[in-house]
Amino acid sequence: MTILVFGRTGQVARELAAYAGVTCLDRSEVDLEQPASCAAAIRAAAPQAVINAAAYTAVDRAEEEEALATVINAEAPTAMARECAALGIPFVSISTDYVFDGAGDTPWKPSDPTRPLGAYGRSKLAGEQGIAAAGGTYGILRTSWVVSAHGNNFVKTMQRLGVERDQLSIVADQIGGPTPARDIAAVCLSMAQQLIKDADKTGVYHFAGTPDVSWAGFARAIFTELETNCDVTDIPSSEYPTPARRPLNSRLDCSSLETTFGITRPDWRRGLSDILRDLENAS
Repeated sequence: MTILVFGRTGQVARELAAYAGVTCLDRSEVDLEQPASCAAAIRAAAPQAVINAAAYTAVDRAEEEEALATVINAEAPTAMARECAALGIPFVSISTDYVFDGAGDTPWKPSDPTRPLGAYGRSKLAGEQGIAAAGGTYGILRTSWVVSAHGNNFVKTMQRLGVERDQLSIVADQIGGPTPARDIAAVCLSMAQQLIKDADKTGVYHFAGTPDVSWAGFARAIFTELETNCDVTDIPSSEYPTPARRPLNSRLDCSSLETTFGITRPDWRRGLSDILRDLENAS
């Protein structure tokens, strides 16, 4: 089986690259700012499925670069989906909890109304809509709080700051499920393989680590695992203003993914141990 992946250096793409039969494309091979080049790359590769693990992820900068974010997060995956539809192959694309406004405390279902708070969420939602409108077999996987031993993410930031400081103030009113990139990669691959055999599984799904936790609680778990003596003080989001508003409630209802694909939520605490071990081995 040959699966084409857009992305090579991102957290999920790096995990996907470890699988046999997977070909990853980086920015030197395809320009996401030129959606037509994405379609051409799919035609040239003639894969059995395509996974889009590339995205514009600079949430705050997107407030000033919404047009660029929309090209990369909406127009490019739409072009990919259209080409996949034309070739009759499934397309899997990663989306985000940022398509919701974060109201309340009930886990979001895939069918719940979307209402992005900022440019990044709007660009990802536009991508979802373009993929669905392409008319092919697809799986959109909304996920949250991605972490790994690669790139820039909360775990690596806490690892660094925990050594540099004795105390940190961390937001405690944003709740979600940290999700290891390794698990997301495995889910994307499984979805693609299953969609090849059963196009009726087309749709939008949620996937996030369990149990749900605040950023402050997650930071404490990281420091405990690292045996780092860094005190965490809970603060509200209002005391840590950012250009883009973050959803307070990022809880995701992942039950339809389990029912349809047989995939359960991973325990992020186990994933955290794996990530920290990888970081230690790499140092």
